Amino acid sequence: MTSRSVIVTGGARGIGKGIAKAFLQQGDRVLIADLASAASWRYDLSTDSQMHETLAELGEFGDATSTNLDVTDFKSCQKAVATAQENYGSLDVLINNAGVIDSGLIEDFSEESWDRIFDVNVKVIYNMTRAALSHLRSSSNAAIVNTSSIAGKRGSANLSCYCSSKFAVVGLTQSLAHELAPSGIRVNAICPGIVGTAMWRDHLMASHGEEAFNSRMTRTIPLGRPQTSDDIGEAVVYLANARNVTGVALNVAGGLEMH
Repeated sequence: MTSRSVIVTGGARGIGKGIAKAFLQQGDRVLIADLASAASWRYDLSTDSQMHETLAELGEFGDATSTNLDVTDFKSCQKAVATAQENYGSLDVLINNAGVIDSGLIEDFSEESWDRIFDVNVKVIYNMTRAALSHLRSSSNAAIVNTSSIAGKRGSANLSCYCSSKFAVVGLTQSLAHELAPSGIRVNAICPGIVGTAMWRDHLMASHGEEAFNSRMTRTIPLGRPQTSDDIGEAVVYLANARNVTGVALNVAGGLEMH
């Protein structure tokens, strides 16, 4: 397969880092686009130092560069796409992975948090796809992969906003798969299960230690372990490579969610 140019949003750590690594390992060139700032949220978001650490670590696998990105700002998205074009001369694959989470009862959930989650989790696809579309149409092997979740397949108490946003990602993925098929652009979604990222360890299970976390995963996941960022990266690369697969929302959850 010819080397392709890839943008991974939210790629400084966690799932995005695993996705970037997987593309580099197959010989692609990757632009990691992340907020990389001390933005305030319910848990710590990525930082400049994490971005530098990720670039240093992933550099051994191939051609990785980075850019600062605010996915809620269309001009910032345009700048990220322009950076990929300048660095690599093309854009073939767009990975819309940036996302945030918050939890709580619906009657206590703030409008500010609701809007922020939809602005990041759903608007990333709207903004980045619009910014990248002309370049993707010029590619002979173009693909978009959006990060949803098993929370986009099944609602959960105290997660109404997050689940709604991830259901929206699946719907938007299917709509874009139909809309962009005549241009030869494949659009799919990845639905991670329980991955030990900041979302889980610093928010959803912040009161649990490592042993309790692993014990719960063993009990609740049919394959008996949490998913890793490498697991998700492997599946995203498959979706980006598969020439006749579009409109799919693929679970990578060890059997926790089955369809």
